[in-house]
Amino acid sequence: MTAETVAAPAIDPTFDTIWDELVWRGLIHVSTDQDALRELLAGPPIVYYCGFDPTAPSLHLGNLVQLLTMRRLQLAGHRPLGLVGGSTGLIGDPRPTAERTLNTPETVAEWVMKLRAQVERFLDFEGDNAARIVNNLDWTAPLSAIDFLREIGKHFRVGTMLKKDAVSARLNSDAGISYTEFSYQILQGLDYLELYRQYGCLLQTGGSDQWGNLTSGVDLIHRVEGVSAHAIGTPLITNSDGTKFGKSEGNAIWLDAEMCSPYAMYQFWLNTDDADVIARLKVFTFLGRAEIEEYERLVAAEPFRRAAQKRLALEVTTTVHGPEATAAAIDASEALFGKGDLASLDAETLAAALRELPHASVAAGTPVVQALVETGLVSSASEARRAISQGGVTLDGDKVGSDEATVAGTLPGGVSVLRRGKKALAGLFVA
Repeated sequence: MTAETVAAPAIDPTFDTIWDELVWRGLIHVSTDQDALRELLAGPPIVYYCGFDPTAPSLHLGNLVQLLTMRRLQLAGHRPLGLVGGSTGLIGDPRPTAERTLNTPETVAEWVMKLRAQVERFLDFEGDNAARIVNNLDWTAPLSAIDFLREIGKHFRVGTMLKKDAVSARLNSDAGISYTEFSYQILQGLDYLELYRQYGCLLQTGGSDQWGNLTSGVDLIHRVEGVSAHAIGTPLITNSDGTKFGKSEGNAIWLDAEMCSPYAMYQFWLNTDDADVIARLKVFTFLGRAEIEEYERLVAAEPFRRAAQKRLALEVTTTVHGPEATAAAIDASEALFGKGDLASLDAETLAAALRELPHASVAAGTPVVQALVETGLVSSASEARRAISQGGVTLDGDKVGSDEATVAGTLPGGVSVLRRGKKALAGLFVA
């Protein structure tokens, strides 16, 4: 399978409405009136939005759920607004445990531009339902504190605000909550009201952990304008064993290639558990129902082939990073595990792949025995010599025949690959 076989973004025609497809894909965890939403989305095009706060220089896999949901709604004919929160990003929505560190306005402005570029990659800006990017700093910056309190704040009741999950969790913690973060839900409500007034926006999507913030806008529009607006909360993606999804050794899987390489992303999806892979195909790819059901059959009948995981890794990595980067990641994966030529890989992809393995920086001429110990492939020099004498060590694909062999860094970018046995690999960055 090659990168050219990825599914083109499309809605599945076997569903009566886009609502039915979203439900089948497991994307509706909570929502306003479901019957009304189904009818609304089956009718003439509506304007909808999703917000992304620049609290980091990149979006991550949790945001990818929202981006792909936005794209599905756009493919069904609806008109997306991608909101990058230049003002809400200066505050940050309340976390369950502690206050966020406030970033400088300059940092937030820089991150706004980065996130805007990422959001733009997933939406179509041509045609009758072309996407539009908006920044909530445009309408919050001109507001005085008095105007904000008189025109917006008066519509919120403190008792209701205290009941929001994120707020109540913080109130019951040692950290408490500042008025700044307590006010976040008012700002998000203002966003929805402003987008309704400017563009007729009638739907907001977001993660279910944002439900209190989503409904603050729904309630505000109803109270101020007398209009029924809607919200969809997608489920928080977790693994079947209950662990948090999207974390790799404590690090988020970012959409920025400099923060998470295409190789690392490809490997992340390739390592998906059998119990999770079908749900991931539904949420993160544009494969249709028939194809996904076939992969479900293959997982049950031939799990050792990992066909579903390979297709998932191909689809998502291509969606995020493009076909060329994905093909390079696949080539690197195969070459590292003995199915390709290491010397044919480009230096950047090879280096990214080696950083995902146990690795060490060594000087040219370092004995292989020492390199085996420094990378952790063996626990001692004597164990290294024994592995070499038994013919179980290779360097850059060639068997090491002597414990006097040294590292040269002959692969692209001045690196080397050590292997002990069939599966234990390590990278060497040679100076």
